Amino acid sequence: EPSPPLERAPGRATSCVRSTGDSNIPYQERQAGAGSVCYTERHLESTPPPPGHDMPGFYAQHIFPRLMDWVMRGTRFQHEREETLRQLHGSVLEIGFGTGLNLPHYPKAVTEVAAVEPFVLLPATVSQRSTEAPMPVEVVRVTAEHLPFGDGTFDCALSTWTLCTIPDVLAALREIRRVLKPDGVLVFLEHGRSDDARLARWQDLLNPLQRLVACGCNLNRPIDSLVTEAGFKITHLDRYTMPGVPRIGAEMYRGTASPA
Repeated sequence: EPSPPLERAPGRATSCVRSTGDSNIPYQERQAGAGSVCYTERHLESTPPPPGHDMPGFYAQHIFPRLMDWVMRGTRFQHEREETLRQLHGSVLEIGFGTGLNLPHYPKAVTEVAAVEPFVLLPATVSQRSTEAPMPVEVVRVTAEHLPFGDGTFDCALSTWTLCTIPDVLAALREIRRVLKPDGVLVFLEHGRSDDARLARWQDLLNPLQRLVACGCNLNRPIDSLVTEAGFKITHLDRYTMPGVPRIGAEMYRGTASPA
């Protein structure tokens, strides 16, 4: 039975947590209204994850998520998020939600967040961070290669330290482009392939080990080339080395791109 749209009474701040397997309600209808703060989860069991999305084993399910959360909530990482997310507005699609570390950095101009994350990582932590967010958050348990949203749904899309890991990253970027409004914007903060040929060779050499230790993360993806190959037009790009991080994983791509 389809779950009802989220109820929001104007001028009233409430918090709700709901988990549903329904995939038939359009995102706009599920998020209709204004005024309350809700956190929901949607599990699309009819959509099996494609090859490369399996995350088996005790390490991947229990140890790595805690290690990742501890590292990625460091001061420098939070500063990077703050700088990147300040340009978001309206309805936002976040790809690779992880444990919700971006939520405290969303600006007031954001009205709602649809967060795509195929894996259940630290569920109690995700629930707490999502219910504390000042805007409605819906976590959708699907892969980025197959987004359950209509064309032109979102004002912005966000990807932070995620394009390195998606198995079919071009398919995911094309899906993001599809669900963005014509005047929408993709905001990204990613590590990737170095412009330094010597360092790039080391990234290629160590990439198999990185993928094993970091559950599919790649060191050597040329993020800007992938974004443009998927049909986006890059409107701004900062290339820099992130301080306080081993350089092999600190070659950063921070930018924006338009779908047209």
